[in-house]
This record gives sequence, structure tokens and C-alpha cells, in this order.
Amino acid sequence: MTQPRFARLGMLLAGSGMVFCLALTLSMPVARAAKAGVGPVTNLPLPRFASLKSDRVNLREGPTKENKTVWIYQRSGLPVEITAEFETWRRIRDTDGTEGWVLHSLLSGRRTGLVAPWMKDGALQLHAKADEATPVVAILQPNVQVLVKRCDGQWCRVNGEGFDGFIKQERLWGVYPGEVLE
Repeated sequence: MTQPRFARLGMLLAGSGMVFCLALTLSMPVARAAKAGVGPVTNLPLPRFASLKSDRVNLREGPTKENKTVWIYQRSGLPVEITAEFETWRRIRDTDGTEGWVLHSLLSGRRTGLVAPWMKDGALQLHAKADEATPVVAILQPNVQVLVKRCDGQWCRVNGEGFDGFIKQERLWGVYPGEVLE
């Protein structure tokens, strides 16, 4: 029976006094795995949604200012999904699936959403209450940016310039299916 690679490596290093270092190294991924789904810097859930704080945010290939800028966002409040953390940097993903790193100071915990960005055309109804039988208070086009006030897992109360009402949660990008926001 073949031994796992790390066991063979441990036997090879045993004579050189490096077993302790190897044991410590091998236990580190186990400690990280125990906190899977939690950011190592903030202790907040990963992934999670946030929004851009500024009208100009550089998206970089890696978590340093020396890394190349691959995209420049020019829309404050745009919802993004934080997928990783490294020191003062956060890896984000946008609605198109583009990923890269931004400084944490350019992100906000303020929850925003985009109305059905996967739709090319069409219109979505915003209701007076969390019920399709209630009056329609606005018609929203795909990609309209909204401020998410609260969600009950099926409906979200959203508002924006000139509108305030309820939309089915599945029609928003910026909240997870079934997520409850107070």
C-alpha cells in the first residue's frame, strides 16, 4: 500500500529535525478548514455581498497596488460579491462574473442590488407590498440599481430614485436566494 506523499516526506525529514515544522505546516490547512466560509481578516461570512463605495474603483489582478488594473468601475453603489480576503484587500466578483482584487476601503457593507441583470429586455413589477396581488407602484428595467432595505427570503423591499416597493428576491442580484435581511 502506498503512503500519502506527506507521510513519506515526514519520514524523510525525521532525521533532520524538521518533523515539528512539517506537523505544523500540515495542521494549518485543517485549522483553516474549520473556519471555512469565514473571512480570515474580518471573520465575516464568505462569500458575501457588498457595494462599491466610490465612483472610481480599480479592479486589480492581485492583492497589491503593484498588480495590473484590469478594470475600472465607475458606478458607486454597484453590488459586488466578496469571495476572499487578504490583509486590506478583498477579491470581488461582479454580475458578469469578472473577478479581481480591490482595497477594502473602497467597499461598503451597504446592501444594493441590480434588477435581473441577466435579462436583456423586459420589465419587472415593483409592488406596494410583498404580494403580487397588490398594486404595482413602479416598472423597473433590467440592470436598475436599487438600495435593498430588507428581505424576508422571498421578497425584498427596495427603493431608488422615484420608487419604493417590493420585488421578488429571485429577481435581484445582490442578495442570495432565501437570504433574510433586517
